[in-house]
Amino acid sequence: MNILVTGCAGLIGWKVSEKLLEHGHRVIGVDNLNSYYDPRLKEYRLEQLKKFENFKFYKVNIENREALRILFQEFEFDAVINEAARAGVRYSIQNPHIYFTTNTLGNLNLLELMKEFGVKKLILASTSSLYAGQPMPFKEELPVNTPISPYAASKKAAEVTAYTYHYLYGIDVVILRYFTVYGLAGRPDMAVFNFIYKTLKGIPIKVYGDGSQKRDFTYVDDVAEATVKALNLKGYEIINVGNNKPRALKELIELIEKYTGKEVKVEYGDFHKADMRDTWADITKAKRLLGWEPKTSLEEGVKKTVEWFLENWDWVKDLRV
Repeated sequence: MNILVTGCAGLIGWKVSEKLLEHGHRVIGVDNLNSYYDPRLKEYRLEQLKKFENFKFYKVNIENREALRILFQEFEFDAVINEAARAGVRYSIQNPHIYFTTNTLGNLNLLELMKEFGVKKLILASTSSLYAGQPMPFKEELPVNTPISPYAASKKAAEVTAYTYHYLYGIDVVILRYFTVYGLAGRPDMAVFNFIYKTLKGIPIKVYGDGSQKRDFTYVDDVAEATVKALNLKGYEIINVGNNKPRALKELIELIEKYTGKEVKVEYGDFHKADMRDTWADITKAKRLLGWEPKTSLEEGVKKTVEWFLENWDWVKDLRV
């Protein structure tokens, strides 16, 4: 298949692209390489993808519909996997407009071009942040109408727009609600990367709350596998992609101490209003429709991530985090 992967230099987009290429697909990857976090991480991920003959990269922002149009004209895409997004709950409160121009309008640009060029399959990356205020474990049929951050609201808007295009134009849509994804060369604004980096540097980490809040930490390779499997589905589906084993932040800190051999210095702050207290994915639907369940425990995932840090510390130590 010829597959357009947006956000291919992001953590999930990178691993999804890699898995597609390993399966023999051709990947046309786009990313705007923005500086929300240190671009050297994105450059590292891209270098890994450029080792594959079937990979082509274009520096394109999905907000730019005419630039995207050129790619749709040049390549006959069989599917679009939209992993491009402005991420980060807290930063979305400071700068909400870019979250909607990228996450909502950027997705609309893709849908319009899919309609125009007859591309009939979209996989859209969404988020567990939509489940704020809902009972756990989170099931896909819950009403997600109370987003507590502009980030979550922009993703909800993208989801319902995708449904509209499925209904009107017969585009197959699979929405994957990812749960706290982490892994090698991850995002510096997320706990696993941030805490390991600062511990290795001897810098205190910041915990908002008392550390008892839980997250359904999901290893990126498992997430990529679920995403590729979703290409086989038809119709309109929303599917949780999570580890189904919520773990407290305190447990994550203990694992980082275990695998780095260093003490984690913690500074506690007030719990952030836009953060969710706990997340927990019900993955019954993923098992049934995708034949998928996660393989990587938090222990194994943190160990692998610490090993990556140590192997790459010569350049990682200088990152802006």
